[in-house]
Amino acid sequence: MSKNIKPESLMMSYGYKPELSEGAVKCPIFQTSTFVFKSAEEGKAFFEVAYGHREKNESEELGLIYSRINNPNLEILEKRLTLWDKAEDCAVFESGMSAISTVLLEFLKPGDLLLISSPLYGGSDHFIKKILPKFGINIVEFKVGQTQKEIIEIVKKTGLSEKLALIYIETPANPTNDLIDIKGSKEIAKHFSTGEKEIYLAVDNTYMGPVWQHPIAHGADLVLYSATKYIGGHSDVIAGACLGSKNLISRVKGLRTFLGNMASPNTGWLLLRSLETLKVRMDAQAFNANKVADFLNKHQKVEKVYFLGNLSEKDGEQFEIKKRQCLTNGGMISFDIKGGEKEAFKFLNALQLVKLAVSLGSTESLAEHPATMTHVDVDSELKKEFSISEKMIRLSVGVENYEDLIADLNQALEKI
Repeated sequence: MSKNIKPESLMMSYGYKPELSEGAVKCPIFQTSTFVFKSAEEGKAFFEVAYGHREKNESEELGLIYSRINNPNLEILEKRLTLWDKAEDCAVFESGMSAISTVLLEFLKPGDLLLISSPLYGGSDHFIKKILPKFGINIVEFKVGQTQKEIIEIVKKTGLSEKLALIYIETPANPTNDLIDIKGSKEIAKHFSTGEKEIYLAVDNTYMGPVWQHPIAHGADLVLYSATKYIGGHSDVIAGACLGSKNLISRVKGLRTFLGNMASPNTGWLLLRSLETLKVRMDAQAFNANKVADFLNKHQKVEKVYFLGNLSEKDGEQFEIKKRQCLTNGGMISFDIKGGEKEAFKFLNALQLVKLAVSLGSTESLAEHPATMTHVDVDSELKKEFSISEKMIRLSVGVENYEDLIADLNQALEKI
């Protein structure tokens, strides 16, 4: 096929050969735990490559062995996912957190220093700050708005700058929509890298998804997704993904094999189905989010709206980062209701079309209360600093008619 074909067109067929599956136009579910070898010699050759005992020959593909190692559904899915981010390779997991935790465990060891942006998704925050220290891993964080010089100084003040092994950022941040400079973060990684040791940059791109932001183009080494969100898009599958160079993803897949947290064939099949409509869904969500944000910006019972579309030149660096990195304003909106938890809960309980549930990026619109739900375990001082308060609502905009969404939000606001 021509290299000029857009990813949304390739989502229908890329990586799949109908002749290998009785001519089926869609990839079947390969619901099998193991695969038959044509010969003992072939089995030996497959295992040599799978366990790194030798490199693949130029024309050789990794043979099918066992679904913990590889499976046709996952291999086709991983090939298609690379297209949006223009990555060399991809590893798919049974959840976003398993992708994140596997990457952190692969690229960090006892004594290492991890530099993170703040705030992060509550699950990531918990794993990094509560679990990783049990393995002797040190954590230091920087905040939105700090300069490269300030962040470099933060790392140096730990006394462990020579132990820095990985930078992990989330942009836009969940739930504040704060932006972190990917290019600038990679420059910090280069500052601390040496000829013997390269510091890698991992970016959680869940909030923008693979259509609206491409971290690798801005210097990221690894891109992470909760594929449950925009990629899955239907609130019916839990999955995760990590993309990057062949070298780095081979390390991620190696640990995945032994942790056993690969995605199942059924999960792979569901995501293949979802990829076919990814762009049309996300285009509709971005369009709706702009309309909903316009409404919220003008409502007398809304105090503040956290939305990329609200950024302007007066926001300085945040506006510049948005222009560089973000292809749309996204589909996520957070906003402060005038009042506190009581008023926020009244609003959430009054919603009818919009569902009161966590998660994001799906076809249906979802609303939740970050302070007491997704970010309940985040340090209270950090929540206060980043305005993750009792009056904040997080809204994931779906593909419904935007006039119906606005009518539902309006009637719920009027209940306060």
